[in-house]
Amino acid sequence: MSRPVPAATGALRVLKFLSAQAEPVSATRIAAAVGLPRSSAYHLLTAMEDEDFVVHYVDDRAWGIGVAAWEVGHGFARQEPLARIARVPLARLVDSVGESAHLTMLHGSDVLYVVEERAPGRPRLVTEVGVRLPAHLTASGRAILAWLRPEQLRALYPSREPFVTRTGLGPRSPTELRRVLTETRRRGYATEEGEVTLGFSSIAVPILAAGIDASVAVTWESGTRPELLVEHLHRTATLIARRFRRGA
Repeated sequence: MSRPVPAATGALRVLKFLSAQAEPVSATRIAAAVGLPRSSAYHLLTAMEDEDFVVHYVDDRAWGIGVAAWEVGHGFARQEPLARIARVPLARLVDSVGESAHLTMLHGSDVLYVVEERAPGRPRLVTEVGVRLPAHLTASGRAILAWLRPEQLRALYPSREPFVTRTGLGPRSPTELRRVLTETRRRGYATEEGEVTLGFSSIAVPILAAGIDASVAVTWESGTRPELLVEHLHRTATLIARRFRRGA
């Protein structure tokens, strides 16, 4: 008797299988390929269709890759070259300021940490590569959110529900967040103090290049005035954006 396949595992197997096909295929073929009973495969496909990861071609009785799966792949295609381009400029930034730096991209209402360069002798941070944090709490996220269109921001934060906290600090409503982002746009950089980790502060600037929602930031043990780091951050973000545009 075969072991039950967890839904998440089944969904990933379905996506891997469909991505390798030249055209949409039947549910029966999918079930056989991923090792699921046909009924289980159909329920899984229906759930994935609801989230736009697969498309059901009713007339052909076949299933294919959906737009959400394409967006995930497209996101990786942007992250990978951006990470490669940013690594050396971030290392130079760390050498210049003596503090740890990182690059993030916006994923929904979170930021994903794509590159981290830790300064020698500095403490380990929560912002390791692959970590996600609520965008509204981080300087990295605010630097991106501040330059989104108003309708994009409303879609991400329609109510108070997304406003979780880590340390009890940070905006708790769309109105409070808009106030923070207005100030961020006015001065050209974002900050946070103790909202991610007590005793640590961050400053971030956006990477202004078409096709990406990203930022570069520096984190340090609270005490240093952030204004001293702004020029270094802007120089690094401008260099990364220029290199990304050339490689895009």
